[in-house]
Amino acid sequence: MSIHLTAGQRAALQAKLELRRDELDRRIALHQQGLSRAEHASEVLNQDGDDAPQRDADREIDLALSDQELAELGDVSRALRRLNEPGFGLCVDCGGVIPYDRLQVEPQALRCVDCAGRTGVARRG
Repeated sequence: MSIHLTAGQRAALQAKLELRRDELDRRIALHQQGLSRAEHASEVLNQDGDDAPQRDADREIDLALSDQELAELGDVSRALRRLNEPGFGLCVDCGGVIPYDRLQVEPQALRCVDCAGRTGVARRG
């Protein structure tokens, strides 16, 4: 386990990650109405066939939102698996400690603020 995080801090991060995972699961299920990604895309495309150009744009936005939620769900799930590993809370680039304040905001963060800024991946870890 990472020594810079107390058991209480790890528990708080775990609770936050689990809450976010459950929220994303609910949003994805509601968004796709129990359909697969392909079925959902087809459903959006087939709605109101008269305005096909507008439907294409709606489908692209809809799929982009779904992709974003699925990507975040993957990040959160991986963070939950890493939570009690020795490297959790250490920057994957520089090896430095990711401050607890940053992890409270984004518990799935893989990089410290400096490295995230240099690599341009501030929102994805």
